[in-house]
Amino acid sequence: MQPIPVEAAPPVRLPFYRQLYFQVVLAIVLGVLLGYFEPQYAQQFKPLGDAFVKLVKMIIAPVIFLTIVTGIAGMTHLSTVGRVFGKTMVYFLFFSTLALVVGMIVAHVVQPGAGMHINVADLDQKAVQGYVSKSHEMTLTGFLMDIIPKTLMSPFVGDNILQVLFVAVLFGVSLAMSGERGKPVLKLFESLTIPVFKLVHILMKAAPIGAFGAIAFTIGKFGLSSLVNLAWLVGTFYLTSLVFVVVILGAVARMCGFSVTKLARYLKAELLLVLGTSSSESALPSLMEKMEKAGCSKSVVGLVVPTGYSFNLDGTNIYMTLAALFIAQATDTHLTLGHQIMLLLVAMLSSKGAAGVTGAGFITLAATLAVVPEVPIAGMALILGVDRFMSECRSLTNFMGNAVATVVVSKWEKALDHDKLDAALNGKTLDPDDEPVAAAQTS
Repeated sequence: MQPIPVEAAPPVRLPFYRQLYFQVVLAIVLGVLLGYFEPQYAQQFKPLGDAFVKLVKMIIAPVIFLTIVTGIAGMTHLSTVGRVFGKTMVYFLFFSTLALVVGMIVAHVVQPGAGMHINVADLDQKAVQGYVSKSHEMTLTGFLMDIIPKTLMSPFVGDNILQVLFVAVLFGVSLAMSGERGKPVLKLFESLTIPVFKLVHILMKAAPIGAFGAIAFTIGKFGLSSLVNLAWLVGTFYLTSLVFVVVILGAVARMCGFSVTKLARYLKAELLLVLGTSSSESALPSLMEKMEKAGCSKSVVGLVVPTGYSFNLDGTNIYMTLAALFIAQATDTHLTLGHQIMLLLVAMLSSKGAAGVTGAGFITLAATLAVVPEVPIAGMALILGVDRFMSECRSLTNFMGNAVATVVVSKWEKALDHDKLDAALNGKTLDPDDEPVAAAQTS
């Protein structure tokens, strides 16, 4: 991948009333109040939430395609780093799948959406009708026929997200194998990624309007008690993510000889940056620099961290299965074991397009539900109002997952300086001329 500039101008701090977080909170409060005191009038604001869902749908295909293609094609010298790449992908695949399973298990145990009894007919299915893929039973034959497009370009004029994923992976591999001749195309796609993600940020500015309309409709139509279920969903997700980092990733860290809590303390400046921006991408340059200072090989850091931002999204994976089953429970949609296995498989694929961009978890949830028609995609309007609260947790969990992965893969490759790691995690220095590691801050 292209070298990421470490030095950047500090972000301008906006007044609190111009920050998206405050605007969403205010929109939710106003929506709840309107839905409670004027339920009939509040239901008329439903199109605002539906329109935002359509805006999200519009950007799904280019975000996923560009993220996957640039991620794969940007890996130089694939033949020489095949071993490291193989170990990295095995790690990513195992823990990404584990995160999906954890989210699904917690959803079954806690059942945050149970008792809401939302009638799917009351949700605007016309707004997403053109987005949902074929609603037939997804057999193996049907799955293969759906994932293979008619032409290379047809996925971008259709509504089958699996085809976009399929073409992106093949094109990314082909571009990587093209060598120097493929570099201009890669640079073009990397440049194109910038305005596409800028468009995502522009669309996210409409989140307060969409959240207001969705929450006002939800409270007005289904009563204030539905808000309890949403709060239960958010709390469940935060607790599940915390347990995943402290217990599961903590156990992996202990087996590799370091503490995940000390690693979090070492990266506290980056974690605060992620929390403030709701995007793990904002701290990527500083993460790479600090992992090198902590004794991880530069080559391993350069491979694991950027790749992890597309292929190792533990927080996003927990969110997708938990949110999908919440929608199923809230709408009294029965899912067979086969449906849930398909949900896991599709979520594993669609999550690869969720680079650490604000709102990407919501985008990939939409992509997942689009190809699992058993779960009504229109039900996303139920969680639109609280998705922003879960964005921070997704980003923090993704960030910690990639930090742990970098140390683990470095140890597997015998490319980890344990003295530097111990010094970094304990706030010490190895040499008087060295800059105190503990004092390193975000750029």
